[in-house]
Amino acid sequence: MLVKWIRCTVVDRRGFERGQRKWAGLLGEPGFRGQGGGWSRGRPSVAHVFAFWESRAFYDSFMARSHDRLAAAQSGTFKDAQVRLFDYRFDVKTGFEPRFTDSDLLRVALCRVHEERAEHFTLMQEKVWNPAMAGSPGMIRGLFAEAPGHEFMVLSMWRSEAEHGKYRTERVERLALRAQTEADISALTGDIVELESTWTV
Repeated sequence: MLVKWIRCTVVDRRGFERGQRKWAGLLGEPGFRGQGGGWSRGRPSVAHVFAFWESRAFYDSFMARSHDRLAAAQSGTFKDAQVRLFDYRFDVKTGFEPRFTDSDLLRVALCRVHEERAEHFTLMQEKVWNPAMAGSPGMIRGLFAEAPGHEFMVLSMWRSEAEHGKYRTERVERLALRAQTEADISALTGDIVELESTWTV
């Protein structure tokens, strides 16, 4: 599965949201699995959108045919768009599906990893972080994905901010020590996204 992450700064909120609803046109596109997103909790003008495709071939075919027509509705409503493509590696918890209807909050982390530590980082994600996140009340589902250049994305969906907050304060420091995260990662960025139900396709 291919995961597309779009992050942009919105300059016309109403126009952007109106355009976002036009992406319902993705339904019926061959290989399309789902799309959703929302607003950054820390920077209210930043929007995040996540799209899921069966494969790179289906995605490339869509980009060549229908993308520009659907995107036209949002022209001029945002700036500084950053688009990244990732290959799905494994679930965080079990049975990941690109569904957004049962979750209020999404946490995304982008980790750039030292080349010689990429294997260790992936192993620690499976053996240390995954069980901890999967065992956290309120964590619904998630995935771990990889992009060229030793970049990894960890995506997790949560029922509420309160439950995500509990996991953060109780566990993160202890887990990071156990997983030797500092030795693996050269750069870490991320965001907490409040999901908008009208953006879900």
